[in-house]
Amino acid sequence: MTKLRRSHHGGDKGDSWFGKVVKLTILLFALIIGGFVTLLDMDKKAEGSSSGQSHQQNSSFEGNLTPAYDREYLPVSSNKEIVHHDYYSLAYNEKYEQADWVAYELTKESLQAKNVPRAKRFNVDPKVRTKSAKHSDYTHSGYTRGHMAPAGDMAFNSDAMKQCFYMSNMSPQLRECNNGIWKELEETVRDWAYDKGSVYITTGPLFYDNGTPTIGDNDVAIPDAFYKIILQKNTVKSVSFIIPNALSNKHLKEYEVSINELEKQTGIDFFPNLLDELAEDKMEIKYWPISDKKYNQRVNNWNKQK
Repeated sequence: MTKLRRSHHGGDKGDSWFGKVVKLTILLFALIIGGFVTLLDMDKKAEGSSSGQSHQQNSSFEGNLTPAYDREYLPVSSNKEIVHHDYYSLAYNEKYEQADWVAYELTKESLQAKNVPRAKRFNVDPKVRTKSAKHSDYTHSGYTRGHMAPAGDMAFNSDAMKQCFYMSNMSPQLRECNNGIWKELEETVRDWAYDKGSVYITTGPLFYDNGTPTIGDNDVAIPDAFYKIILQKNTVKSVSFIIPNALSNKHLKEYEVSINELEKQTGIDFFPNLLDELAEDKMEIKYWPISDKKYNQRVNNWNKQK
């Protein structure tokens, strides 16, 4: 009995010493693991914070627009220099010192991006082998440097904004056109791109008279009108317009034409990989809603601004 007690008592002393060691070991291990987890969590939070700041600072849209080698929406035109920039392509016409067409994709995602500041400088296009027009060609000419790919469509990052200010993307527009009906059409197209998710756009100048007047040292030709074609790829529905280079109080609907009509006037094959002859002859303005409010704003305000 005594031995049993001693044995039991001795066992208690041994268990107490061993237990303390085990508890101390477990405590130290827990402290080490806890400290490691805390540090890891702090590191993750710091990383998350840094990532959030980086995302906030770099909130502009960077990708998913079709690269140059895979732009199936490009027109086909002969004897013109094709130039690809990061977010749009063009066919430069040396005779007129401007593009026959400018083509690009406009998406809801790019329109949702925070706008970068508007560029302040118009630069010669470094990619045009024959040399593009220059800023001074338009100075004191009475014509604005009219964007074919608008700055409002290219405001999703600084590279797109800078490149849309190349002079190869400009065409002489009367201020009454540029700040009036052309502005309305550009804003309307952005509404369509936002509502429909993504559209392809091709736009350019039209010349009706062989005796076309010019401006500047480089003899930049003054267009009689401008065209714009909008295509929603998934539905293969399109709409196209011819807009006079002049003041207009008419509704945009009155300027709708078929793509076939545009092809006859320009000699350009638009969307050859996406549309057949039947689709090119359709007039589908009902699918593309035009705001009467914006029209009234143009007629009552924009057209009256000097």
